[in-house]
Amino acid sequence: MSLRKQLGGTGVAMVTPFKANTTVDFDALGKLIDFIIANGVEYVISLGTTGETPTLDTEEKYDIIHYTYEKVNGRVPVVVGIGGNNTREVMENLQSYPLEKAAAVLSASPYYNKPSQEGIFQHYKNLASASPKPVILYNVPGRTGSNVTAETTLRLAKEVENIAGMKEASGNMIQCMHILRDRPDDFLVVSGDDHLTLPLIACGMDGVISVAANCFPADFSEMVRCCLKGDYETARRLHYKCLEGNDLLFAENNPAGVKAFLKEMGIIENVLRLPVVPLSEGVQEKVKAYLKGKS
Repeated sequence: MSLRKQLGGTGVAMVTPFKANTTVDFDALGKLIDFIIANGVEYVISLGTTGETPTLDTEEKYDIIHYTYEKVNGRVPVVVGIGGNNTREVMENLQSYPLEKAAAVLSASPYYNKPSQEGIFQHYKNLASASPKPVILYNVPGRTGSNVTAETTLRLAKEVENIAGMKEASGNMIQCMHILRDRPDDFLVVSGDDHLTLPLIACGMDGVISVAANCFPADFSEMVRCCLKGDYETARRLHYKCLEGNDLLFAENNPAGVKAFLKEMGIIENVLRLPVVPLSEGVQEKVKAYLKGKS
């Protein structure tokens, strides 16, 4: 089965819950996994950047991957995030991380280095050669400092065998349309921006890798399914139902916003690792008021 068929719909870039002492809270991670799967999402992403992966050590990452496989237990596919700005190190990680049960690898483009488009192409070409699983590109220039252009995405899609998809979070609708128009038939393209998911699916995307679906999995995943079926009347209703919540999620920082929501929902503790800190008191109160209004 092609990745485009296997990973259509809603994937969730899961947070990493921490205890008060900032160690990984596996019990809370288990509650989160059960919650999002029970509410209809199509797959989960372990160790995406929403999981605060820059602050996790290697042993913690291994433990989180193994626990996620065990807890998911085949109910939905699991995608594992493995990225970085040191190509050689990422290649080594692709060889050593436990990927035997993963459907694919999600890899953000290199941050800080600001490579040229040729540098980005060569980075991903090398990752694809090292990866035992299909590689999904992740373009998020607001965080990496550089954009993966439509031309580079399409060149990778057409020339590199193990490049199987793209999570597009540039916010550039025209760039996205060029990718969608010219992609190979089996090349997965999903939104990396919760706010733009509806219009991007209308343009032809296959779904979303979502932050919001950590805390709004039922409404958000149903909105995506309605979009994919062409039921835009229902999809728009759900989109606008989620809009204020999405605004609050990204008001200050990701994953500070989603962890604030999940704390109020009784799923995790509101603990992050520095340099990320919890939401300011004013935004936290807005989160509480929003959830109270929904109940």
